[in-house]
Amino acid sequence: MTVKISSIGLRGLEGYRVQVEVQVSAGKESMVIVGLPDASVKESKERVLSAVRTLNCDVTDQKIVVNLSPSEQKKNGPFFDLAMAIGVLKDMGEFKGEIPEDSVFIGVLSLDGTVEKVEGMLPALIAAKTLGFMRVYLPYDPLLPVEMLEGLECIVIQHINEVLQHLDGQGILPLHDFMSSQTTMELTESTYKHSKDFCHIIGHEQAKEALEIAAAGEHNVLMSGPPGCGKSLLAETFPSILPPLTKEAQLEVISLYQLAKEQYLSPQIAPYRSPHHSASSVAIIGGGSYPKPGEISLAHRGVLFLDEMAEFQKKTLDMLRQPLEAGKVTISRSHSTVKYPSSFILIAAMNPCPCGFLGTSTHYCTCTAKQIQSYKNRISGPVYDRIDILLFLQSVNLNQPVKKVICSADIREKVEQARERQYERYQEQVCNAKIPFETLMKTSPLKEHQLGMIRQVASKQQWSNRVQIKIIRLARTISDLEGSREITDESIWKGITLRREHHRKAQIKAGER
Repeated sequence: MTVKISSIGLRGLEGYRVQVEVQVSAGKESMVIVGLPDASVKESKERVLSAVRTLNCDVTDQKIVVNLSPSEQKKNGPFFDLAMAIGVLKDMGEFKGEIPEDSVFIGVLSLDGTVEKVEGMLPALIAAKTLGFMRVYLPYDPLLPVEMLEGLECIVIQHINEVLQHLDGQGILPLHDFMSSQTTMELTESTYKHSKDFCHIIGHEQAKEALEIAAAGEHNVLMSGPPGCGKSLLAETFPSILPPLTKEAQLEVISLYQLAKEQYLSPQIAPYRSPHHSASSVAIIGGGSYPKPGEISLAHRGVLFLDEMAEFQKKTLDMLRQPLEAGKVTISRSHSTVKYPSSFILIAAMNPCPCGFLGTSTHYCTCTAKQIQSYKNRISGPVYDRIDILLFLQSVNLNQPVKKVICSADIREKVEQARERQYERYQEQVCNAKIPFETLMKTSPLKEHQLGMIRQVASKQQWSNRVQIKIIRLARTISDLEGSREITDESIWKGITLRREHHRKAQIKAGER
């Protein structure tokens, strides 16, 4: 007799059904696991055998064969311990209950039969729901937002004996109480606070407006300016104007952090990652012998801030090309290929030259033209092309009178309204910077004289087709912030200004030299 039980395997963030087939027959005492198991899966046999012995199940002179199907897919992680043990106990006749076909079993076993949590349980639960399963047996994990998984019955267990009781219908499991919706709401309100606010930043009105546009349409920004002018402060304050994450986005983000074995404390706040420029390519992009999410995936649905962008390895920066375009990263290794989502807003900061004072009025730049050009060449043209907004910042006089105090909450409200207009127009939760260009032009066609405006400036600036498309995307976002249904001429000129301001000021300073 062969017992078949369902479990879930992970390939990156994508889950798939694993059918655990168990067959027990008379023979030399052994347990064999087939179906391309890795080392962590092979070690399950000792845990499973020890756990079933705690239930007085005699496996002496019994040969146990476990097949993990699909056989061509390499299995990793101790997700299948619980399913294997239930299969052995069922085939040995230790319980009479039927194993429902719409149920899956997830969890790693201790030697005494205790069921413990395993990394990656949330993406496994999301996969179980997607695959149509109705019930999941799993260990208790206080970080799992089970209340978000509507339509999936999560049966929380502590010991394998509790599973047998439940399958036999002999008793009720001691289910643990998860946070109620009210408690979750109170926690959300208390944690959705930012330590920095735009009302505390003096000056930089143009930069604040540009960041508002970036937040509304998810556009990438490169800020250039002398040391201490406020680039890092603006970037660190930027998440405070981003809307709260949706339920779907929260599940994606929490899943990625669980796979990376990092803690994520504020589920509604968009993630903010700021890796040091000495970080390796694997740390930024993701990978390793057993691929894990990198910084770009941990910044999914949020912000990736690259301070001193020119100091990063050129190879690492060039690796950002595909994720910036596709919103996901594909990592290929000899034994597996995984995909991780990486749809983020890139905020980068750099000095205009090695000494940092090119284009400023307070200090004299001591760099030669060759040094300046070599410094700028650290960022390749294709990476520049993928940046929507180029800003050149100057140092601010802290004694200057404040024209108008703008709080992050007020900006965030405008950003949310602009995004709602985009969601309504595209009939999905996607912003202007991420929507396919064909859809953008279909929903917001340009007039002939507007196309002529863009072509004329692009010809003088020698802009690529990608940059011209980004100008149109910026114009669409600016029009959304103004509440206009169509792309206006003013928004196009404003988008052009945001793109060429950086180069214009640098060229003026280079001409003076």
